[in-house]
Amino acid sequence: MSTPASAVPGASAASGTPANSSAGTGASSAVEQRLAELGLGLPEVAAPVAAYVPAVISGNHVYTSGQLPFIDGQLEATGKVSSGTEGASDEATVSPEAAKQYAAVCAVNALAAVKSVIGDLDRITRIVKVVGFVSSDPSFTGQPGVINGASELLGKVLGDAGQHARSAVGVAVLPLDSPVEVELIVEFA
Repeated sequence: MSTPASAVPGASAASGTPANSSAGTGASSAVEQRLAELGLGLPEVAAPVAAYVPAVISGNHVYTSGQLPFIDGQLEATGKVSSGTEGASDEATVSPEAAKQYAAVCAVNALAAVKSVIGDLDRITRIVKVVGFVSSDPSFTGQPGVINGASELLGKVLGDAGQHARSAVGVAVLPLDSPVEVELIVEFA
């Protein structure tokens, strides 16, 4: 995923997927053009880390597996999200602001998974639901603000079709000690 250095903590502008690259095959869609206007490109779909597939179609809906904030195949940060004023954890922490940016990365990765099964993101008619998981310090209660990173990005690139129902859940730990994970339910034509 290509992002400006200021958009994703710890990432350099040169470290991401070029904005003109895209997952799968086919010409760039209007959705991908809007991503490019934001300085973002679709990455290759992340390989599953267990026994599942990145996305499946059922009827006219795509269900993505949970997507982690991989950038160039790597997690840029690990640990629990904490504002730093709660808890007494010795574990690595990620600020809510950084976690919000990582939630946006998860959303882009989820769009890549959607494209891998429907071929063209312009076929999306609605993001039905976003489910976001935040690896949280036990006292952290700002999960909705973190998952706003995914929601706001989907609104920017899909307009009205990006408005959705949502859950934002705090959890004790996520796979690979990721700070955030996002999955989508997408309707398409």
